[in-house]
Amino acid sequence: MRVLGIESSCDETGLALYDTERGLLAHAVHSQVAMHEVYGGVVPELASRDHIRRLIPLLTHVLAASGCTRRDIDAIAYTAGPGLAGALLVGASFAEALSQALNIPALPVHHLEGHLLSPLLAADAPDFPFIALLVSGGHTQLMCVTRVGAYELLGESLDDAAGEAFDKTAKLLGLGYPGGPALARLAATGKPGRFKLPRPMLTSGDLSFSFSGLKTAVLTLVRNTTLNETDRADLAAEFQEAVTEVIATKALAACRQRRLFRLVVAGGVGANLRLRQRLDATLSAAGGRVFYPELDLCTDNGAMIAFCGAQRLAQGLTQPMQPMSQGAFAIRPRWPLDQLSMDSLSTDSLSTDSSRP
Repeated sequence: MRVLGIESSCDETGLALYDTERGLLAHAVHSQVAMHEVYGGVVPELASRDHIRRLIPLLTHVLAASGCTRRDIDAIAYTAGPGLAGALLVGASFAEALSQALNIPALPVHHLEGHLLSPLLAADAPDFPFIALLVSGGHTQLMCVTRVGAYELLGESLDDAAGEAFDKTAKLLGLGYPGGPALARLAATGKPGRFKLPRPMLTSGDLSFSFSGLKTAVLTLVRNTTLNETDRADLAAEFQEAVTEVIATKALAACRQRRLFRLVVAGGVGANLRLRQRLDATLSAAGGRVFYPELDLCTDNGAMIAFCGAQRLAQGLTQPMQPMSQGAFAIRPRWPLDQLSMDSLSTDSLSTDSSRP
């Protein structure tokens, strides 16, 4: 079975074709970073309009790269949430229209489930069950995963996610957009320890995270200190050490709590090299192991959506969408992953209403 994956939840347009027998046939991503850079962040309306421009050319590219035609597609998986409502609608409407034209099912997929399952695309994939660490721009969560579709939330950020803290701290240090990668590059030239930053909730005894106070500590230093380039690099390095120490400590605590020492890391922040070093060292010392997606699959992409859709189809966890003439597109801009179930997008929940939880 060949599944087309469509990702359009934020500022990257991703399409991919996954074959359940041959694996990933082709994938392509267009990033909107250059367009949003001048604004210092994502402008939702511009993001939605750019998705419209990119979908057909990317589909043409993916089909050509895979040696397939539209008639070779057996199903379409698209990101239904969480994300920007307008951006989600673009991908959903494109997927639904194509499914009607080709008379094949269109399957709504949870964006974070796509990230969570993306390490399974690697040649050395983890076995179930495992502990999952989701670290992206808007989410920092620890999950216990027993199988596809079965996710138990163990802990999450109570305020800013790690990715948000990276971006906001980068802005405080006068770095460009996107802030996370820019801060990591600056941190690589600095020395941690010269500035003293807190490790929020490091010894809280639970698996929750909080990074807002850490960002505020950086703000206080920036306001009260005249920083030269060396100072900025050292402060960036200390910030990165604080975030990665907290995440690695909590991840190990989750593994110990469930006596399960396979840790899967997914999401854009999972590409941070210092975080990978800390996680690898921490789990290795405890006799465990960390699994990551390929670097080009850490950020938003269509491959993870296609793969997730294929897995759900194989296990009967997703129903084909009701015809467009009978209802609205299934998008959920806010959609907790731990609420995901086989009926979470049944016909009575099809809605574009962003007020739904």
